[in-house]
Parts: sequence; structure tokens; C-alpha cells
Amino acid sequence: MYLKRELKLELNQEKTLITNARYGKARFLSYEIYAMHSDTKHNNGRRTINGKIRLRVPKDKLQAKIRKYMVNGKPIHRAEWIVDSDYDIVSQYQAEYRGFVQYYLPAINVYSLRLVEWVMETSLAKTLAAKHKTTVCMIFRKYKKTIETAGGPVKVLQVEVKREGKDSLFAYFGGIRLVRSVNFAVEEVPKQIYNVRSQLIDRLTRNVCELCGSNAEVEMHHIKKLKNLHRVGRCEKPEWMKRMVAMKRKTLAVCGVCHHLIHVGRYDGVRVC
Repeated sequence: MYLKRELKLELNQEKTLITNARYGKARFLSYEIYAMHSDTKHNNGRRTINGKIRLRVPKDKLQAKIRKYMVNGKPIHRAEWIVDSDYDIVSQYQAEYRGFVQYYLPAINVYSLRLVEWVMETSLAKTLAAKHKTTVCMIFRKYKKTIETAGGPVKVLQVEVKREGKDSLFAYFGGIRLVRSVNFAVEEVPKQIYNVRSQLIDRLTRNVCELCGSNAEVEMHHIKKLKNLHRVGRCEKPEWMKRMVAMKRKTLAVCGVCHHLIHVGRYDGVRVC
């Protein structure tokens, strides 16, 4: 006597999608996958694109990317990066831009990434303008350059750091042709060499409080581990802690008054948990 055992397979609706690729799109690895269809495109009497699978950049991914650089629908500056050098700022923007764009180069609507390029470039210009207390137009006049790439000359925002006895360092934003490409080389993030001296010394000799902006004698506030700032507590994080999280640094150049308020837990009237 044999017992028959019935097995039931249940599919997770959030992770599984069965759809007609001609009329719907499936989501996989942050891409939209669909089948192309057009009865008007022919080659030697045959429809050339029907049934071919293509990838698209999802609209929600585009909006999520540009949201961090915008407020009320307009590009804004990144206040947490103003204290950095121009080389640092441009390198950081380029690293974030290149990582996103190169991932979506195989998409058929890669042209939609021009929105990301424009928003980030405007935000970068506004960040440099806020740092140097000038206008966006002056930033573009100063840093707008044309460089040669494998696909031809392109316009970028470029910063040069001259070093005594060594080759100059260059950081630029842009330089990626937004043309669909299946075979492309992923560029590595450039080695972060910022200045001849370390940034810690530069921030001290600048003698500007990174919290209140005063020119009083600057001291360094230091924490042991950066991950300690990310601990979830019942109280809201004070401004000095938010600043260190945004800068991703364990040090903060502050004046004596701000330093004292941080240690007694009374900076900006927010009690430290």
C-alpha cells in the first residue's frame, strides 16, 4: 500500500511576477525587462525587433537618485561638503555619478540619465559656489573644461591640484557618453589623494569652526568609532553628530565654545543620549 503525498508550491507575490512581456514589465536587478514590439519596422520584409528583450531604467530609480540633490524640485548644494576641498567635492560627486550611470549603460533608455547628470552637475556647481561665496556662473567659467575621451571631446567640470615636484592631480565631473553600450569598461574610483598635507592639518590651519563658522581658536573633537554615531536612540541626534555622519569623519574642527557644549551635552539645546 502506497500513500500519495501532495506537495504544494506557493510563490511569493512580492518576489515573483508572471506577466506578458509585450504589455508588462518585470523588475530584475533594478532593471525593467520587457519585450519590444513594432509592426512598422521591417528589414527585407521581416519585422526586426518583435520579441527582442530589452532593459530599461526604472523611473522610480531615477527619481530616488536625484532626490538627494534636490529640494522643492530644484537642485541644491550639499552643505555637509562645503568644508572639503574642491578636489574632494568633485571626486565625491563623480564617484556617485559614475557608479549609477555605468550600471545602467546597457539600458535602451540610457538617454534618460541626462536628467541625473544635469541635477548633479548643478548641485555640484552650487556646492562650490556656496564654498567660495560666489555665483554658479562664475564656477562654470572657472572649472568648465573640454577633455578628450574614446568617444570624442566632452565638456566636464574639472579641478586641478598642483603639487610641488609632482604631477598635478585632476578630478572632473562628467565625461561619460550616455550612449547605450553592452560592452563597456567600468572605471575604478580614483585614488583619493587630496593635498600634499593631510586634510586634518588643513582643517586646523583654516581656523574655521565647522559648526558655527567662527574664527576663534579651533580644536578637534574626536570620537573612537564612526559607527557609534549610527546607533538608534530615543532622542534626536544633535547637529554636531549629524554633521559628522554626513562628513563620514571621526573628527570635527570646532571652536572652544562649541567643543565645550558638545562635551556637556548642551549643544543647540539638544540633550545627548
